[in-house]
Amino acid sequence: MTSLDQSLARPVAAHRARRFEAGGGALGRVVAGLDPDIRSEWAWENYRNMIETLAREFQLRRLIEIGGGRDPLLTPAQARKLGVDYTVNDISEEELRNAPGAFNTACFDVSGDLAAAGIEPESQELAFSRMVFEHVKDVRRAWSNLHTILAPGGVGFIFVPTLYALPYVANLIIPEWLSGKIVKALYPHRTDAEDPKFPAYYDWCYSSERKVAPMLREAGFRETLIVPFYGHQYFENLPVIREADEAITRLAIRFDWRALTPYAYILARK
Repeated sequence: MTSLDQSLARPVAAHRARRFEAGGGALGRVVAGLDPDIRSEWAWENYRNMIETLAREFQLRRLIEIGGGRDPLLTPAQARKLGVDYTVNDISEEELRNAPGAFNTACFDVSGDLAAAGIEPESQELAFSRMVFEHVKDVRRAWSNLHTILAPGGVGFIFVPTLYALPYVANLIIPEWLSGKIVKALYPHRTDAEDPKFPAYYDWCYSSERKVAPMLREAGFRETLIVPFYGHQYFENLPVIREADEAITRLAIRFDWRALTPYAYILARK
């Protein structure tokens, strides 16, 4: 993002942190204590810190990472230091076979039938995911399932790309076979072996409390918080489009246009 974005980001972030602390409940006070920036760089750099802070502040010891597969967020050493019982989830048995052997594993679809998968209700205290829920077709049911597996006081936390940022609108409109070729052409590191592209649906992937909070309350959560972030790197190799997108981003930051944020932290407490 540009230097102008930097100058806008700090006062907006400070105002938002005060709002979280004043009216965001326990979740808001915890997030405000981290002094979050509004730029997406902060979201990526502080994701693990968010998990560790939530676990410490709410004394959450049973953690499950949704879609962690072979590459979970925490290492066994980090989990031991945090003092948590760590479970890695994925829909693929093959992915879980490649997960660290020190962790518990659970193979199930977060939007599927938990009873059929043998998942115990209230068995976890912190359920989290990063760049997973945009690939889930029925996110309403996924959140309902998170509520089921979380113990009272437990927290669900997802980090997602959000509509209606231009890269994701394009991803929705362009056929999957074509968008896959475009991604590989622009980002050679996105190989099927290392970083494959999966179909994305962006169901309930918004950073607007007005849209998302009622759904989370219907799922049974008593406290919710959404932390929006601005800026992305998708157009770094397309100068003209990048400059136009950055100009729009500057306006979105100034006026807090949630429909144009590319990322958000979505948190809900049972």
